[in-house]
Amino acid sequence: MIKKIHLSILVLLTLFCGLNQVNAQKKDPNAKIKNIVLVHGAFVDGSGWRSVYDILTKRGYHVIVTQIPLTSLKDDNTTVRRALDRLDGPAVLVGHSWGGTVITEASSHPNVASLVYVTAFQPDKGETTDKWYSSQPGLPEAGILPPDSEGFVYYDLKKFHAGFAADLNHEQAEFMAHSQKPILGSSFTTAVKAAEWHTKPTFGIVPTADKSINPVILRNMYKRSGTKVTEIKGASHAVFVSHPQEVAEVIIAASK
Repeated sequence: MIKKIHLSILVLLTLFCGLNQVNAQKKDPNAKIKNIVLVHGAFVDGSGWRSVYDILTKRGYHVIVTQIPLTSLKDDNTTVRRALDRLDGPAVLVGHSWGGTVITEASSHPNVASLVYVTAFQPDKGETTDKWYSSQPGLPEAGILPPDSEGFVYYDLKKFHAGFAADLNHEQAEFMAHSQKPILGSSFTTAVKAAEWHTKPTFGIVPTADKSINPVILRNMYKRSGTKVTEIKGASHAVFVSHPQEVAEVIIAASK
């Protein structure tokens, strides 16, 4: 009997301590999401996130940099969801450019707590990336080429520096141009099936000197969704490479 009483007391104490811990976390204004998932866009890969990754990991975050195949929205979404499945709790899901469409599609995953769009597309359910890209006149510096014979889209090597990475030095931009990863063009005309930016905290970054996506398009999407916007003056489409500290700070804000 005494052993049973002691066991009951131990169970009650465990439950009490557990509830106190949960309540403390709810009340702690400094509590934050520890997981970050970064999603690259078209024409690049995950290595461009290196400086952002370094900043976040030094601040104690667990960061996953995904490598999406750029072969379809379905394939890219599957890759991101696989990364989210590995997590032990909520995450900030971050997408650059085309990666914004991908994180929108993946936004219904239960581990997604907030979203960050880094000069990224933000379609609604039933909308395509192309709908938004073509909603404003194209900029002369932009170098997105027509699909090749296999349907893949590349960025014009001659326009890459001015159109994609104008605030990086010539050597950086040239390497990115020659190591670019093409995207299957049909991805841009595939409609998304989820858009949890309607209900989850959402942040956006607008580089004022983006020549690949007209900043007017970004502002129109983010205004519609009520996204909390940070504008970075003079930044190019490669803002995640050229301004990693500012980008990291927005991600940190999304984790609070």
